[in-house]
Amino acid sequence: MTGPQPGGAEIRRTSRDREVLRLALQDWLAKQLPAGADPRIPALSSSAATGMSSETVLFPATWTDGGEQRTEDLVCRIAPHPGDVPVFASYDMRGQFEAIRLVGELTSVPVPNVRWLEEDTSLIGTPFFLMDRIEGAAPPDNPPYTFGDNWLADASAEQRQAMQRAVVDVLAELHDIPDAERRFGFLFTPAEMAAGATPLHRKVARTRAWYDWTVASGVRSPLVERGFAWLEEHWPTDPGPTVLSWGDSRVGNVLFQDFQPVAVLDWEMAAVCPREIDLGWLIYAHSIFQDMSSVFELPGVPDFLRRDEVAGYYEARTGHTPRDLDFYTAYSALQYAIVFLRTGSRSVHFGEMPMPDDPDELLFNREPLERMLAGTYWS
Repeated sequence: MTGPQPGGAEIRRTSRDREVLRLALQDWLAKQLPAGADPRIPALSSSAATGMSSETVLFPATWTDGGEQRTEDLVCRIAPHPGDVPVFASYDMRGQFEAIRLVGELTSVPVPNVRWLEEDTSLIGTPFFLMDRIEGAAPPDNPPYTFGDNWLADASAEQRQAMQRAVVDVLAELHDIPDAERRFGFLFTPAEMAAGATPLHRKVARTRAWYDWTVASGVRSPLVERGFAWLEEHWPTDPGPTVLSWGDSRVGNVLFQDFQPVAVLDWEMAAVCPREIDLGWLIYAHSIFQDMSSVFELPGVPDFLRRDEVAGYYEARTGHTPRDLDFYTAYSALQYAIVFLRTGSRSVHFGEMPMPDDPDELLFNREPLERMLAGTYWS
């Protein structure tokens, strides 16, 4: 999950000491490998280009395997420390791990090979898992790729169209997994299962519980509360079939080589729900960046991930006509607004900014969300 920073400033996500973390991971890895492997992790690094929720560290690890030295490039996904103002109230690291593993087994969607899951919080304070690192480039979030001077903005229209089709192809294949509600039912907790009669009700109830947790921490948004009321008034008559939803289906969570996906990342928002959850998120996740570029009087990338083109290609690819996209894009905008409440609160926590008198000032998408609720955004 991301929370873009329009000015491209360095964003602080964690208070963890990197050297303490490196040594802890090195000791832990020794217990996962055969005796005598003697693993070494020389240094940790991270990417500032994407991601605002889970902590992600990258590192090479070298160990002895069959008498020979072996080096693997690995990625560690770590649930944030509760004291660092996390984006979400809880992080189901096992759910993420299993979702990635099953997608790798059931589809040709490129996902990293997941290796080890650790749920013992005594090691580094929160659960984590390790997976293989895949080489590729993600469109940057900080500053957003629509601000220019990056490989996506500099690409040709044909290259961006190929990239757009490839990402929609990923969604189509994920949504084609049979019996998704049974296979991925673990992505909803028992409490969430009881919170709604349909998968869409459960998904929105999860978002409402997330917002209520944010309010309990001391930040309330009148605009977000208007958004929830709007959703109730515009609820889809027929949400359609239930599928595996990637959840955080934005191009910034995909690694590309030659404009084709080589790794589909960030599964912390995965669920089983209607197809349009992913389509709405894909469309709006670009629109919010395009809106930000307009604020700074930049041209952005207006020919990319247009709503009608995404919906049209998805229909041609799957035979399913996307429905109620006003609802699903508004729902996406509402979720982004909650992310901004959380990431803004985190910046206040780390002393990077004062808390505004009006919490809605934390919402980078405040004006577009207001237009969306008024029914004028897409016109």
